[in-house]
Amino acid sequence: MSTPRAIDVSGAAQRRQLWLGVTLLSAGFLGHLLAARAIGGSFVAYRDHIAGFFILSLVSGAIIERLGRRFWRGRYDITILALGALQALLGFVVYLRRFHIG
Repeated sequence: MSTPRAIDVSGAAQRRQLWLGVTLLSAGFLGHLLAARAIGGSFVAYRDHIAGFFILSLVSGAIIERLGRRFWRGRYDITILALGALQALLGFVVYLRRFHIG
């Protein structure tokens, strides 16, 4: 009887990690949008920052996916969480770099 409960908890934990990863991806995207707004908010600024977000996501996603195949096969929630954490960090750095003077 305790086996289904353990599976449910594991599934709930995986869903929570997946949603946290998606939330962190959104935070990274928001960092890029705020950086575009901080430099003037022109069409070109938004286009470049959105393109940069997707290019960074593709490159880092390919690297993380390869690591996922090697270390945590079948755990897509961890892959999305790692990608989201990296993108949130990069989005925060991009946003802060917009205010760098020098």
